[in-house]
This record gives sequence, structure tokens and C-alpha cells, in this order.
Amino acid sequence: MAETSRRTRILFAAIAVMVVGVLIAGGVVWRDDILRTGLDPKEPFQTYDPPPAPDYARRESWSLLPSEPQTWTDDDPAADVFFVGPTVYDGGAHWNAPIDDERSEAFFRRTIGPNYVGPFVRVGRVFAPRYRQASLYSMLTLRDDAREARRFAYGDVRRAFHHYISTYNHGRPFLIVGVEQGGTLASRLLAEAVAGDPDVRSRLVAAYLVQTAVPAEAPPIPLCTSPTEPGCLAAWMSAYEGDRERAQQLRDRSLVWTREGELANLSGPASCYNPILGQVSNAVAPARLARGATNATGLEWGARPALQSRQVSARCENSVLRVSRPRSAAFRPTGSWADRRKMPGYNLFYGDLEANAEARLNTLVADPDFAHAARPILEAAEVNNSPVHRID
Repeated sequence: MAETSRRTRILFAAIAVMVVGVLIAGGVVWRDDILRTGLDPKEPFQTYDPPPAPDYARRESWSLLPSEPQTWTDDDPAADVFFVGPTVYDGGAHWNAPIDDERSEAFFRRTIGPNYVGPFVRVGRVFAPRYRQASLYSMLTLRDDAREARRFAYGDVRRAFHHYISTYNHGRPFLIVGVEQGGTLASRLLAEAVAGDPDVRSRLVAAYLVQTAVPAEAPPIPLCTSPTEPGCLAAWMSAYEGDRERAQQLRDRSLVWTREGELANLSGPASCYNPILGQVSNAVAPARLARGATNATGLEWGARPALQSRQVSARCENSVLRVSRPRSAAFRPTGSWADRRKMPGYNLFYGDLEANAEARLNTLVADPDFAHAARPILEAAEVNNSPVHRID
């Protein structure tokens, strides 16, 4: 009897081990699906009640805002930067992020600001609105709800830009910088709020849309065809050399805006700007030309990171910027499962973007037509007792 009981216990133990093994194996195989399911709001967007709208007259509606946004001195940069950030909110409870989500803001402060705003702080005061962005889950699914969430997010970005132009700009030159989701939203902003307004258009230094698909044959503004040309669009999406799956996903799953304001899959070639060359080009940019990559994650805001030169080469192929794998271990993905699906905590083209933005700004402000166009706006601001400092 004791022997039978012992054998029964061994049998049950073996079965338990097998069950646990199957569960572990299933968890490994279906890990991505399990984690995605955890981020799913599990509610149709049509019945979803979004978080409260931001009020861009209030400082807490901006991740970055100058201490005195309506005035500036000779010590301030010569331009402004309107920055539309990438996806920082994972999801779960919402299709669109509350602007006061502490975890999202911490990720922006620690990772996005130092790496992706950083290249532009030497040329411009930064205006980075918090907006009810579509969640990370919406980037991982092809459901119509996800497209609705992104269209919804655009409304906040549009209102933030209008507030910036009407309240803070005062005729100053400015850049638009958008990254990933923010780049897609900024491309529509260029089409609707910049391209058709000659006064605003004349003050645009350039638009940099990082990891963003823009139709090469129908961009919202002309593409950058030289390293110093002002008022143009630099847009690209990149994948490492040899990562054919990633390159194919970019071509197959990237969304662009239609004339009707809908999001549709990219069809046809996308713009491919090479940051090392500073222009749209199919030429190979060797690593010796690269001005410097950096991992600035966790760096104190305002501190310029050390740059590592000659880390990558780059070339455009089939609408995707193919980048060589960097040598330094500082440029390896880190963080949680969700963090590794957001913009990485480093910028391989930091030095290239920094130098290029400065070159385009210098070209714009040296143009007599720019000073002529900006002067009436500055004078009007002074008549209305706005505290502005002249550019000229």
C-alpha cells in the first residue's frame, strides 16, 4: 500500500512538472501576444471616453516650455523648436494617454528629451506639448480603433501648434520636429497649418520627421535636397543592415495621411532623408562622415552629451534608411518589453542633426526675404504690447 502511494505521488509530481513545463513553453512562444493583450483597452474606440483635453494656456500642458515663452533675450537661441514626441504611454486603461501619466512623463524626461530634443536645443527654444497620444498598443495592432486613436491625437497637436504660433512665436524662425507617432502627426500639421500659410511657411527653418513615413511623391512641403536648404522636409524611417524583416514591416505597416484626413497604408515610395549627408539621396554615407552618435539617456537636461564619431554608415534602399550596426555597446536595446518597442534610448545621428539644423537656420536668417517677411509681424506684436526681442 505504501509503495502504491509512493508511486502515485511520483506520478502526480511528474504530471505537475510536465504541466509547468508546457505553461512555461507556451509563455515563451506566446509571450508577445500575452503582453499585447495586457495593453489592449478592451473597448471599442467609438464608445471610449478619452481623458480630459489639455489647456495649452497652462504650463502643465507642456513637457518642455521656456521659462518666459513670450519673450527672449540675446542669450536665447535664435529660433524655436516645436517638438511632437513619440509614443511613451504603454496603454491598458486607455486608447489615448492622459497627459498627467507620471510613468510616460518620466520616460520622456529620461529618454526622449535628452536623445531626440537634445540635437535641437542649440538652435531653438523648445515647445513640446503634452498630448493625448495613441498608446503603444495602437502601434502594435492594425485594428481600426488604433487608427481612430491616432486621428484623435492629432487634434491636440493641432491646437498646441496654433497656440504656439498665436501666443509665443512672434515672427521667430522655427523648426518642427516629430518622432515616430509624433512625426506622423507633424506631417499632417505641415500640410494643414504650414504649407498653405505663406507667413508661417516663410519662417520654417526645416521639419525633421524621425522614423516617419512620408510619401516621396506627395510630401506636405518640398523634401530637403541639399544640406543647407531652409524650409524643407527631412523625413526617414530606418532599419539596421541585414534586418530584412524590420525593413519589410516599415514598408508594409507604415501609415500616411490621405487628402481626406484618413490614415492609410503607405503605397509607393517613401521619402528617405540621409541625416549623415543632410539630404534626400541614394548615395552611401560612410561612417567617417558621421558627426556623432550618443546615448544620452538619463543625462541632466541641458547638458550636451559626449558624441562618438564614426559609429555608423547609412544608405537609402527601397525607401528605408539602411544603417550599419554601431560598434559601441551603448547602442544596444535595453529596458522592459514595452520600452524596447518605443524609440531607443540613443540617437545615432545626434551630431548630424545638430549641425544640419544650425546650417539651415543660418541660411534662412541670412536671406533678405526672411527679414522682410518677419518685420511686419514683429511690429504688430510691439503695437499690441507683446514683450518681444527683434531678430534683426
